[in-house]
Amino acid sequence: MKKSLKNPSIKSQNWSIEKLPGLSKEHQQLLTGYGITTTRKLLEITYTSEQKLILASQLKIPPQYVKKWVALADLARVPSIGDRYCGLLLHSGIISVSQLSQIPVHRLHQQILKLQVSTMQRRDLCPTVDLVQKWVQQAQFLSL
Repeated sequence: MKKSLKNPSIKSQNWSIEKLPGLSKEHQQLLTGYGITTTRKLLEITYTSEQKLILASQLKIPPQYVKKWVALADLARVPSIGDRYCGLLLHSGIISVSQLSQIPVHRLHQQILKLQVSTMQRRDLCPTVDLVQKWVQQAQFLSL
């Protein structure tokens, strides 16, 4: 009998749009004025590349802003990542839950460690291998 990989205790998270890191007050106001108050709502209306371009056009902002926000919102869906680590992962080269679910844990940990050392000269701020493994495992459950 085949076991299901679904874990009912791992649920996609939803955050207030203000919780996304690096989002200016002006951009928060643009999004909320457009009815986008949560990360889930942002993901729902930007499911395709075309939808991302349409939103950028309607907000009169560069498309790369919307793409960045969508990547952050997607990563923040993972419970152990949330709004605390989504920016770190994005700066480490991870742009989606799908990509995160496929990367080897030790390789990702090394990428993050390299980023922490090169930008902050601090090894001690790097998440543990166990935490990175938890991110990857939860991403795998959410990607099913």
